[in-house]
Amino acid sequence: MSSQKKQILHWMKMGRAITPLEALNMYGCFRLSAVIYDLKKEGYNIQSKMVDNQNGKKFAQYTLQDFDGRLNL
Repeated sequence: MSSQKKQILHWMKMGRAITPLEALNMYGCFRLSAVIYDLKKEGYNIQSKMVDNQNGKKFAQYTLQDFDGRLNL
């Protein structure tokens, strides 16, 4: 598992959501969607939702869920 993927997974296991800009700023990850895709293939239940920023731009926000769909805290 790559260092970026480990860091992102750890962040999400703490119950925190992550966006592409946060992944870039915190971990230097330019392709968060690819990391999320790999984590999903490994069996992690990650949900995404589209959110708007203050300028009306849309982007994905990812959260790690328990098996029953609850936020993983």
